Amino acid sequence: MSDETTPRPEPHGEQHAAPISPPPAQAVAAPPPPPFDRPPATTTPNRGLIAAIAGLAAAVVLSAAGVAFAITEARPDTTAAVPGMIELQPSNQGQTHNASSPATDATKEQEKGLVYINTVVDYGDGGGAGTGMILTSNGTILTNHHVIEGATSIQVEVVSTGKTYAADVVGYDDTADVAVLQLKDASGLTPVDLDRKAKVTVGDKIVAVGNANGDGGAASAAAGTVTDLDQQITARSASGAEDLTGLIEIDADVVAGDSGGALLDSHGKVIGMTTAASQGQADIVGYAVPIDDAVTIVRQIVKGDASDTIHLGDSAFLGVQLDPQSEVPLVTGAVQDTAAAKAQIAAGSTITALDGTPVATTAELSDLIAQHAPGDQVTVAWTDAGGAAQSATVTLGTGPVG
Repeated sequence: MSDETTPRPEPHGEQHAAPISPPPAQAVAAPPPPPFDRPPATTTPNRGLIAAIAGLAAAVVLSAAGVAFAITEARPDTTAAVPGMIELQPSNQGQTHNASSPATDATKEQEKGLVYINTVVDYGDGGGAGTGMILTSNGTILTNHHVIEGATSIQVEVVSTGKTYAADVVGYDDTADVAVLQLKDASGLTPVDLDRKAKVTVGDKIVAVGNANGDGGAASAAAGTVTDLDQQITARSASGAEDLTGLIEIDADVVAGDSGGALLDSHGKVIGMTTAASQGQADIVGYAVPIDDAVTIVRQIVKGDASDTIHLGDSAFLGVQLDPQSEVPLVTGAVQDTAAAKAQIAAGSTITALDGTPVATTAELSDLIAQHAPGDQVTVAWTDAGGAAQSATVTLGTGPVG
């Protein structure tokens, strides 16, 4: 979609300890260094994606979302399902159904370190639900990027305790569909058990644990086997398309809402993060990001290593709503209490420049906004509906997750 918040075009062993051990606030971590360091303290803050796969009808990224994009595209219905998203009915007592192997309620041990992620999209006009995994006792969370895409607020529920926390976005890599959250005021949490060195092979027994259908309650445990390795799919949404590579293919009964959940091996250790599944077939084919690949990206994010694919923290936000049918950044309105609204950039205006750099397309405006952080002052120029040139210096706010 057209969105000025879009970020820039990111032998068998077991690990029982928390994968990230943050040093005390304002203190230097004592040697030996932990596997991850917490990022410096900052104020940091679904896409229902269709993935085309050779030999399959389609695959859907498993986020139970009503609306899965940010608010800057003008559209009449902000609660309609994402086009192509499979329609899912609420599960029966938390269970889902597969023609060959129905999912069941997870055990307490399988729910260890699992969280449910609930997002508000469009500042209250939509929402989504997914799953995540606790990586540290103070609340560092691993999930899929598409689970939080477009979110204007994020709430995370620890499944084992029922306690809910607000969450900030530490960073994400949308090209790998990996995101890291940090819970506010969390402590004493039990992380998942990772097995980063696991040698996953075809035929291995697995269980995918998650928030099936996004309906909360007991987690769903979908048993199955590994059916292939190093798979590639193309995930598509209104905001673009990304190739996801190196995925584990499984035959477990995973559905929307399971995204970001734990893929467990026969020892109950996490070997992957559930991400996508086929649709249009009696038997579901699922896909998971190998946990070692996900954790490698987590390391970069928590260390603050931004790149062409890794976005850190909040997205800057001008607040203009743009006409998706227009190639130029044609304004249809401004979000209340944003920089655009305060500058009185009205419907019918066309954005022409940002900080002196000419803007001819919506993509160019998006790219320029993405180079800034919330709180930055920029000068925006526009031509109003009457053809008069206007400009104002504004302070960018915090926008939906890109």
